[in-house]
Amino acid sequence: MLTIYLVAAFWFLSALISTIIANRLKISNALMEIIIGAIIGFIAFKIGFTNQLALDADWLKFIAGVAAIMLTFLAGSELNPDSLKSKFKEITIVGLIGFFAPFIGATLIAYFILHWGLQSSLLTGIALSTTSMAVVYAVMIEYGFNKTSFGKSILGACFVNDLGTVIGLGLIFAPFTYKTLIFIAVTVLLIFILPSITNFLIKHFAYKTAAIRTKWILFILLSMGVLAMWSGSEPVLPAYIIGMILAKTIEKDNFFVRRLRTMTIGFLTPIYFLRAGALVSLPAIFGAFLVFILLFGGKILFKIFGLFPVISRFKKHRKEKWYYTLLMSTGLTFGTISALYGLTNNIISTEQYSIIVGVVIASAVIPTLIANKFFLPEHLLEEPVLDDQLPDILKEKK
Repeated sequence: MLTIYLVAAFWFLSALISTIIANRLKISNALMEIIIGAIIGFIAFKIGFTNQLALDADWLKFIAGVAAIMLTFLAGSELNPDSLKSKFKEITIVGLIGFFAPFIGATLIAYFILHWGLQSSLLTGIALSTTSMAVVYAVMIEYGFNKTSFGKSILGACFVNDLGTVIGLGLIFAPFTYKTLIFIAVTVLLIFILPSITNFLIKHFAYKTAAIRTKWILFILLSMGVLAMWSGSEPVLPAYIIGMILAKTIEKDNFFVRRLRTMTIGFLTPIYFLRAGALVSLPAIFGAFLVFILLFGGKILFKIFGLFPVISRFKKHRKEKWYYTLLMSTGLTFGTISALYGLTNNIISTEQYSIIVGVVIASAVIPTLIANKFFLPEHLLEEPVLDDQLPDILKEKK
């Protein structure tokens, strides 16, 4: 137990240092945590200290997993289905192209240029087709875009993109069984009954029993996560749907949302992003650098060439178009999940896994850094919900 406390203290010290550096450099906290995590992982590898980081410890993986679930839930809660009706065409087209363009491009590169097997190439295409809901939503919160029509468009398109990845992985590699049908049936049932049950609990107990809403939401998220894993899916998928189902209920209480975000961003997500960075094998990337460049460049270029013309139909401001495109070019959660699935089922080798994960992590960092540095649409900035997450550009306005 002493070791767990010591390792946890180390990771939160790393998170604190990441926040200070991010503030100084004026970049996203999430991105800096990934970068610091990668540096820690590389140093630990060099000095033979990797096992002490507890990257594969169940408790650390659980915290990181809950962080991904909570971020995805909060992102979904920003998208009231009624308010998205006017954006349905936009988010559907952008999301689908965001999936198919890199999927086809990365698969072709892996198969015809790298001469990987067909199954390995398809798995690579799936892993590199994703966006990063976790990174995108974290950036949305920091800059206040999550409350804008522009931000909601990006979040909606991210969901469609990642849904395509999940369906693609399932259709190509995972069997469709009775477990899948049960998961779908329960999810559909929740759409109809969850708002009523939640409203009942809030009405009768919210102001009498401490934090009953938080406990209820965590129970639902973790329970559906268990069902998703049992059915062969991923726990982050129902989290997004549950967020959308409860969007109307949650948006009525801004203070409650602020508390959820504070818990998520202050406690959970630092572990998620730091661990994601630490899992990158820099020696493996350097050992196959040309392969890494080919796949990374392919993912980003196919995303840009596929998305930018389409996004230009819906957005006219230059910075909005590029910011939208670059954030849709990110990748993290479902990319690493797909790569791990391929490794576990002997679809890809350990070396291929390390390269794919490296590309996924790099795509979470580099496009977002470029977007925030050169294409941040300042004219859309609103004050973020969390006071301690205020970007400097907004603080100067106060």
